[in-house]
Amino acid sequence: MRRFLAPVRPRFLRGAPSYAMIRIHAGSASPAEPVSHADDNLPMKTVHASKLVPLVAAIMQGGGCNGREAEIVARRLVDSNLVGHDSHGVLRVGKYLEWVRDGTLRPNQTPTIAFESDTISIIDGNRGFGQVVGEYAADLGIVKAARSGIAMIGLRNCGHLGRVGDWAEMAANAGQISLHFLNTSGAQRVAPFGGSDRRLSTNPISIGVPVAGGDPVILDVTTSTVAEGKLMLAMNKGERVPEGWIIDKDGQPTTDPKDFYDGGALLTVGAHKGSGLSIITDLLAGAVSTGRSSDPADQVLRNNMLSIYLAPAVYDPEGGVAREARRFIDWVKGSPPSRPGAEVLAPGDVERRTRAARLAEGVPLDDKSWADLLAAAASVGIDAERAEALIR
Repeated sequence: MRRFLAPVRPRFLRGAPSYAMIRIHAGSASPAEPVSHADDNLPMKTVHASKLVPLVAAIMQGGGCNGREAEIVARRLVDSNLVGHDSHGVLRVGKYLEWVRDGTLRPNQTPTIAFESDTISIIDGNRGFGQVVGEYAADLGIVKAARSGIAMIGLRNCGHLGRVGDWAEMAANAGQISLHFLNTSGAQRVAPFGGSDRRLSTNPISIGVPVAGGDPVILDVTTSTVAEGKLMLAMNKGERVPEGWIIDKDGQPTTDPKDFYDGGALLTVGAHKGSGLSIITDLLAGAVSTGRSSDPADQVLRNNMLSIYLAPAVYDPEGGVAREARRFIDWVKGSPPSRPGAEVLAPGDVERRTRAARLAEGVPLDDKSWADLLAAAASVGIDAERAEALIR
């Protein structure tokens, strides 16, 4: 095995957003997975992203991360909240600390290159933080594609990678198209179509396409009806979930998120079609990356991801690909609305608007999520008074 240091790249290619000036390139919502927004009828605490990042970074550093790693993890988590993907935001902090303590997640890891060619790399994440290893993998894929026009990156044995749309955004910011398929080999959460128990992970996919003179199209969806984190949010708020999201341990439909945690399962989106897409995603992310597809024998929650990067500049120096993408998106969005006052949206539009609103107004956290964040802080020696001071 060889160690490989990530190539140095110009700052404009780095995908982690700055909260002093943030470019709005976000993931997408699907009709089956509405973006999670705060319920105005519930007690809420609103925290500006620029204040929330230092708090989360301090907690992660207290949990064993070095300063750079803690900042990257915090920035990525808060950005998920900003775009409305609260299920992949600061809600995860307490769970990350739990995984660090039980050895599932390992701070301060250096990824290992298991195989490398001009266009392919297989990376072992050594169970390091996915936000950090994910940036490393995306950097490498972007650089390889810029040289050759195409690259494939297999990432295996990695900690929770967070919002998979992050990596499509990084590539789009560099003018590249990318496709990302992710699974969790040791965490079955989803029943296949026609089945009654957990056999698949949530298996998200993300695809990004740059658009000339505008924001890129970023599809970011799970192949399950929703991400598991949305069930966590519903439990925090004491809410039921829509019909068709989950089944109970007996394979019967239910709307109580507690039934999921009592042995139930999520369902795939789109019945047999979504189930087929989930199975293919699990194969690409697990087997093809040289990681593992969903496996009940795997007792560790680890992410595997297969990413493909395309650099049109290599074969289309005049920018025709991005211009055609712009023409097509404008044409699709120009469809007459089916309802008065409605509009046709492209993947990424909802997150982009949510990010703009939350940058201006702050990130809403329900009381349970805030209490959990304070508990996580207390577990690493940051009392409530200091935590509150960090967000003022």
